[in-house]
Amino acid sequence: MAKTSDIQFHKSLLQWFDTAARDLPFRRTKDPYCIWLSEIMLQQTQVKTVIPYYERFLKKLPTVQALAGAKLDTVLKLWQGLGYYTRAKSLHKAAQVIVEQYGGQFPQEFEAILALPGIGRYTAGAIGSIAFGLRKAVLDGNVIRVLCRLYAIQDNPADAKTRDRLWQIAEELLPKDRYGDWNQALMELGSEICTPKNPQCLICPVREFCQARKQNLQDVLPVRKKEKKTPHYTVVVALVTNDAGKILIDKRRPEGFLGGLWELPGGKKKQGETFTAAAEREVLEETGLTVRAGKKLCVVKHVYSHFSVTLHTYACEPVDGKAKAITCDAVKWVSPKDLDKYAFPAGTIKIFSALKKAGHSLP
Repeated sequence: MAKTSDIQFHKSLLQWFDTAARDLPFRRTKDPYCIWLSEIMLQQTQVKTVIPYYERFLKKLPTVQALAGAKLDTVLKLWQGLGYYTRAKSLHKAAQVIVEQYGGQFPQEFEAILALPGIGRYTAGAIGSIAFGLRKAVLDGNVIRVLCRLYAIQDNPADAKTRDRLWQIAEELLPKDRYGDWNQALMELGSEICTPKNPQCLICPVREFCQARKQNLQDVLPVRKKEKKTPHYTVVVALVTNDAGKILIDKRRPEGFLGGLWELPGGKKKQGETFTAAAEREVLEETGLTVRAGKKLCVVKHVYSHFSVTLHTYACEPVDGKAKAITCDAVKWVSPKDLDKYAFPAGTIKIFSALKKAGHSLP
């Protein structure tokens, strides 16, 4: 691999980026708000998925002031389908900090950016270098893969010592200028050329500097950690409909998993428990409403980052009591035509889709 003083390495990668970089909406601006939003959305999410969300979000909330003043429910609705909702909540909190502490102007100092809610070392480096030209490195999954191959690093990048070494390399590798372009070039290289499988070494602009290619290790690096078997849960969901045809939904508590999102009442089925008994128990525990579970309406599967679920949905009717928030944050009876006004997790959206296909009047 070239030494950090090797101008040719920097020149080769930046020339390639200048001619081959994808035309992405967040690359057409130096507005730190837009760059920040894109970086948060791109965490754990592919570019093609992010673009429509990014454009829709900016149309609704075009400035940091607009984001800070928006209700969290509005932000979560705009985020619906992107997953990892903690990102959206941190984005909202950070916007309020920027308005309250910085007069609505995005801070330009690295440490101040890093101190904002939901922003780590990588994101602060990306925003700082791209928006403000700060001499800061980045280290995301794409850059890790590129560096591991360039330097033929055969240690697991998930290990703390290896990660520290990669950060040091990334910082030493920074050119004399164009830090934002450089960071984007490394990420673009990892995304489009130095891919996880079948890297396109023959058209790589820096292939002559790559130690993995010279040692025929490009297909085995970076070293991958062993995949852990993710747990699976059987979950029962209650579609509770009252005499007026309205559906009961409840809001998850803000501090928990999928916090702040609305959903149909439900939860994990206990061992030895029937599905209908589980549905009735979950509604009672969450809302204090006694219901009678009847027909099974649909079964859908969904995979989250650390576990998977099979969701069994049952039609339920109220029997006794009044719905109130007990183990949830709020409850509402909502007309089916108004359900699309609320932010729901992906599993619930799948249920609505399945019910609609089965003939139910849902969004």
